Amino acid sequence: MEQLVRVRRVYEDGTAQVMHIRESACSGDCHKCSGCGAAKEALLFTAQNPLGARPGDLVKVVSESAPVLKGAMVLYVLPLALFFLGYYLGTCFGSFGPAAGGLGFALGIAGVVVYDRKVARRQKIGYTITAFAEGTSAGVRIREDNSHG
Repeated sequence: MEQLVRVRRVYEDGTAQVMHIRESACSGDCHKCSGCGAAKEALLFTAQNPLGARPGDLVKVVSESAPVLKGAMVLYVLPLALFFLGYYLGTCFGSFGPAAGGLGFALGIAGVVVYDRKVARRQKIGYTITAFAEGTSAGVRIREDNSHG
């Protein structure tokens, strides 16, 4: 996953603290979607800084996709799969399909909560600065070379 972020601090260990502004679904153009009033949220995280970006630089950050996809699979697939399995087994042993499906779904949600508490919160998603961004009159353009200046 790629994001444009602003460098806030640079550390001696080759990392940088970066800030990403998370906007609402309307991308900050609230007047286009009837003024939802959703506030912007600033996220701070640390990224590897192989390009030597400095505070104030606008850069492109790439994150690892595997932990995010694994979490999404657990969150969405596990409860649904257990619902259908419970429903199927409930209909095989009588007319308990809906109840067994609901129980399977509840077990799936419990599995998601356990996964979140035991695994997901301990996983660190790795971020790496991969390019500098330049402001242009047409928006933001990414400069892929390693020179900065």
